[in-house]
Amino acid sequence: MGKMDTISEESPLASNRMAPMAPPLPGPTTSSYCQKGLVMNGSKLRGYSCVTTATKDLWERLFDEGYRADVTVKTDNGGVIHAHANIIGMASPVIRGMLKKSKGRGRQRSISIHGVPHNAVRVFIRFLYSSCYEKEEMEEYVMHLLVLSHAFVVPQLKKECVRHLEQGVITIENVIDIFQLALLCDAPRLSVICHRMVFRNFKAVSATEGWQAMKQSHPMLEKQLLQSLKYEDNRRKERIRKLNERQIYLQLYEAMEALVHICRDGCRTIGPHDKDFKTNPAPCHYEACKGLESLIRHFAGCKLRVRGGCGHCKRMWQLLELHSRLCANYDVCRVPLCR
Repeated sequence: MGKMDTISEESPLASNRMAPMAPPLPGPTTSSYCQKGLVMNGSKLRGYSCVTTATKDLWERLFDEGYRADVTVKTDNGGVIHAHANIIGMASPVIRGMLKKSKGRGRQRSISIHGVPHNAVRVFIRFLYSSCYEKEEMEEYVMHLLVLSHAFVVPQLKKECVRHLEQGVITIENVIDIFQLALLCDAPRLSVICHRMVFRNFKAVSATEGWQAMKQSHPMLEKQLLQSLKYEDNRRKERIRKLNERQIYLQLYEAMEALVHICRDGCRTIGPHDKDFKTNPAPCHYEACKGLESLIRHFAGCKLRVRGGCGHCKRMWQLLELHSRLCANYDVCRVPLCR
């Protein structure tokens, strides 16, 4: 059986029956391999990147120099961008379909991207190569890039555009334009942020040129927006009403607890007739006791207890009636008129 037959019973491996030692774990990675937190264009990358800086520079050079480019991208005002069909076709399924239908001489093909500035198209094509962009270019062409990323199905660029718009780009003057763009490009989170900003600053937003333009070009959208704002306003009022009701309920609950406490245990100088008061009583933890003490003193000495007479006595009667409706131990309760 070859060299395997030379392992005898006297062999240490055979006698100890020990498995071979496992190889050591790999050490920390370097920048040439998978590394977390690489910095690109001044911003820290998320997750893990297996691409070196040299490789990204190579993609940048390939785009800038157009070495053996086989696609001509025509833009507005006669602009031309040279690209590679394999790269931009793999990055965007829409461009792949356009390339299949395009006609050209030999291996050269041509596609057109109109309706946005030439430099915005250039930033877009560059992103298809290396997923890189300059901060200044993103700030200038973010709305155009959002349209391009949505139209040509580039979700990574679309996510970057939405994130950039959410981080302080939205203002009173452009919120309506961004809101319409978010609806057009299917960016629900961005549209919700714009809608909230319109709701909070409706008077200022309705006076902008963007609102007037929307009113002329999309009257149905304006109607839907006004209806949603009315709905949000009703929800806000309903929420405030419920909070006020809850506050009133808590106040009544505290008043009922304080009333039972005064009639059963006594508080400061008011309490049951068989209660001995201390000279220096401890502070009461019922906040409603102070107001109830003065109300009870007034009720005890007031001469206008008839219905509709004294307002303070009327409040005391309401408290006593409410307690009697809620009390479950009326047989032993010390509150007056509980039964």
